[in-house]
Amino acid sequence: MVKFGLQFKATLENVTNVRPLGDDFRWFLKLKCGNCGEIPDKWQYVTLVESVPLKGGRGSASMVQKCKLCSRENSIDILGDTITPYNAENSETFKTMVQFECRGLEPVDFQPQAGFAAEGAESGTPFPEINLLEKDWTDYDEKISESVGIYEVTHQFIKC
Repeated sequence: MVKFGLQFKATLENVTNVRPLGDDFRWFLKLKCGNCGEIPDKWQYVTLVESVPLKGGRGSASMVQKCKLCSRENSIDILGDTITPYNAENSETFKTMVQFECRGLEPVDFQPQAGFAAEGAESGTPFPEINLLEKDWTDYDEKISESVGIYEVTHQFIKC
């Protein structure tokens, strides 16, 4: 079992506490088979609410999949207690947002989509429906009469 950390990086304007919202948040990943190196073209997602038993009674994982090329069964599990928000002081630096425990898989790409939330850095105004698919998001905080935004979203994976 290998743990991989998804590190998030963005430029934050007047917002903080950027985080995935809810246990049903979908982490869209591209996963490489550790046995044959196959990387499927399609995005796959994992959530905390989904749990699949592993063969041989070795516990469970967020997703179990069989490689289409080599037929090896691999799994990935979200480590829920590692999910941490990205805050204003993290702006423009990489910070680990979540860790995945992988058996036979390696995450190689991440696609942020809908389901993120944040709040105004000064006002505390909630922004509950943020979609980062375009790698940028903007809105207006009426409490402080300022624009808010998340820009230049990028990521990297690290071994933990």
